[in-house]
Amino acid sequence: MANNVYKIKLLSYDVAVLENTVRKVLEVATQINAKVDGPIPLPTKREVFSILRDPFVHKNTMEQFERRTHKRLIILSGSSEILNELKKISVPSSVEVVIK
Repeated sequence: MANNVYKIKLLSYDVAVLENTVRKVLEVATQINAKVDGPIPLPTKREVFSILRDPFVHKNTMEQFERRTHKRLIILSGSSEILNELKKISVPSSVEVVIK
């Protein structure tokens, strides 16, 4: 039985949904007896968009919007059944999961 290392990167705009998904992944990992490193919080990506309020009269005024992408990294090592169990987890559509 070879030990495989899986890096799971979770991304979401909503922190609460992201933390619930991380908790689900950790529960499955502890049930399988996998070695868990994390969750490691990665830097939050911040995007700011500036949009003109009115192109004619109020040309100098702008509205600003912000979008933050929160990221977590979980490193699992163990048998190959980890991948099969992770595929069974129901993940909300607002969370992106990348497994390497």
